[in-house]
Amino acid sequence: MGEKLICNNKKAFHDYFIEERFEAGMVLKGTEVKSLRMGKANLNDSFALVRDGEIFLHNLHINPYDFGNRQNHDPDRLRKLLMHKSEIEKLFGKIREKGYSVVPLRLYFKNGLAKVELGLAKGKKLYDKREDMKKKDQSREMAQALRERSKSH
Repeated sequence: MGEKLICNNKKAFHDYFIEERFEAGMVLKGTEVKSLRMGKANLNDSFALVRDGEIFLHNLHINPYDFGNRQNHDPDRLRKLLMHKSEIEKLFGKIREKGYSVVPLRLYFKNGLAKVELGLAKGKKLYDKREDMKKKDQSREMAQALRERSKSH
């Protein structure tokens, strides 16, 4: 069956160094799943926190299902993530260190189940972001120069 991507968090790669990745399941309501199947979700500004040995996803916006009735879900509710206890403890230990946070990188369906890929992230400083942009520009210019050179020959 494979994976079907719902949405990416491109901003996370811009704002953070991703050091480690984890996969987690999500506890969802029926209308949330239907909305996700339609691709109506937004990962921007979302983050995960560990509380009482459980991990929760904050600020994940899933649009209300268009054909839902009064049983429709709250778009910005707290969502519990499903992970092994050892993984949660590992994340909690890292989060307590200064500068680390857990951010969702992408939301997808895997074998029919909604999953979120979490990244253990360390915040980038402004000069790091500038450096990354400079590298990206240089690689783009090199690729463009190579294309132009290959066209002329």
